[in-house]
Amino acid sequence: MEELKPTPASLSPLTPLAFLERTATVYGDCPSVIYNNITYTWSQTHRRCLQVASSLSSYGIKPGHVVSVVAPNIPAMNELQFAVPMSGAILNNINTRLDARTISILLRHSESQLVFVDCLSRDVILDAMSLLPPNTKRPPLVLIADDAEAAESSISVDFCCTYESMVEKGDPGFRWVQPYSEWDPMVLNYTSGTTSSPKGVVHCHRSVFTITVGSLIDWGVPKQPVYLWTLPIFHANGWSYPWGIAAVGGTNICLRKFDGPTIHSLIKRHGVTHMCGAPVVLTMLTNSTNKEPLKNPVQILTAGAPPPSAVLFRTESLGFVVSHGYGLTETAGLVVSCAWKPKWNTFPASERARLKARQGVKIVGFTEIDVVEPESGKRVKRDGAALGEVVLKGGCVMLGYLKDPTGTSKCMKDGWFYTGDVGVMHQDGYLEIKDRSKDVIISGGENISSVEIESVLYTHPAVNEAAVVARPDEFWGETPCAFVGLKDGLTQKPSEKDIIDFCREKMPHYMVPKTVVFKDELPKTSTGKIQKFVLRGIAKGMGSQGSSKGSRM
Repeated sequence: MEELKPTPASLSPLTPLAFLERTATVYGDCPSVIYNNITYTWSQTHRRCLQVASSLSSYGIKPGHVVSVVAPNIPAMNELQFAVPMSGAILNNINTRLDARTISILLRHSESQLVFVDCLSRDVILDAMSLLPPNTKRPPLVLIADDAEAAESSISVDFCCTYESMVEKGDPGFRWVQPYSEWDPMVLNYTSGTTSSPKGVVHCHRSVFTITVGSLIDWGVPKQPVYLWTLPIFHANGWSYPWGIAAVGGTNICLRKFDGPTIHSLIKRHGVTHMCGAPVVLTMLTNSTNKEPLKNPVQILTAGAPPPSAVLFRTESLGFVVSHGYGLTETAGLVVSCAWKPKWNTFPASERARLKARQGVKIVGFTEIDVVEPESGKRVKRDGAALGEVVLKGGCVMLGYLKDPTGTSKCMKDGWFYTGDVGVMHQDGYLEIKDRSKDVIISGGENISSVEIESVLYTHPAVNEAAVVARPDEFWGETPCAFVGLKDGLTQKPSEKDIIDFCREKMPHYMVPKTVVFKDELPKTSTGKIQKFVLRGIAKGMGSQGSSKGSRM
């Protein structure tokens, strides 16, 4: 068989963009998107995506260019997950919660050639543009608004056009730009948008195709589900589900913001079957005034900090079926899931919750996961106690970090991607994350770097030393807790409110410490390193902070 080689017929690049054309053929008359009073069919969504891709090409966007999007989970955001790469460009979703300084850094680092801007992010984007260096080419801005007529009448000189005008002017017969190779870059996502040296994760068409198909199989998503968008699409492209829901002809229920009552209302109105979200979404559901059990089960996929057993129990008692997984921006979605065994259904509720809180096993199509000693790379004992670094290997691992070969080489070693997360492997082969070596705090699904908060705290004139750790929170899962040592000889010492207000002026609000604890001296090792594990114990002992609840953007 040595003479049998790949041929052009078998070398078609893998890409999830091809899902849309098939779905428009099979499910053309079925609803693709429902948003307020707007309903599109899959034929309409396919046509709109081609028109936007055509307009992008007309504006001079070429393969390899980066196009950025700053928008919540509205129809345009969903369409742009297809339209931008269909033009040959690389899609860059930006977190709508970031501040102007951070966004300007990302736009400059990515060399974005055009930015789609939701109307509610208009001011912060204009501020970000003003912060770009004078010699930096400013990308054109396209305004997205719910009311197309209002958008046209209110558009300013800062915007080249509106999103709907790009739809109207585009060619519905446009031949979308297929990748030359499945290894061509398709998306650029930033792991952290809060430093001058952000990590831009680049994924290729093959990677996104692999995670999309694997996620559908692992979660058991059927044909034509009704999917509620409670997971921001700007978070790792919504864990690949814009393309996944298209592949199975589902209906996307879009919304700008939500709370518990809103979720319950939309589930009842549209017959929602599936949704994703951080554990805070589970808390919203269980704390809602509407505690009426569901008429039909709703599947929820959650990841990040393991959901507390009490929250899991309350959520499932309402009729939700919770699945738990693990992934990173670098894997384009969830590559580990807590695959449920039928015999576990006979266990007590507390034991079921403990098992479900584990991250689990590799999803279908992923190559391998393991826990190893960081220095030697040797596998740790599978006893649920031996700590090591979580390493991953599979087709949806990133190409690398944009413009950061050093950072890429540090995490790609010996054929593995080193996550920086600390975990254990249980005897049954299930992974459990125990800590995060990068000191990331997961608050309401947002990854917050404690080091970045500390760098701001250290700029306060009264602060001598600072360390930030996670404090349990009954609503957000975790919130930043700052331990601060003040300088000697101060005539007026700052209060907790003073420190918090100082931080609010210098970072995105979701990163601001919710608690500040003053100490004469922070605990340190003999070499002078702050002992964060001691502070974590103190923060945990303080108990859960009763956060105020509210809508999430």
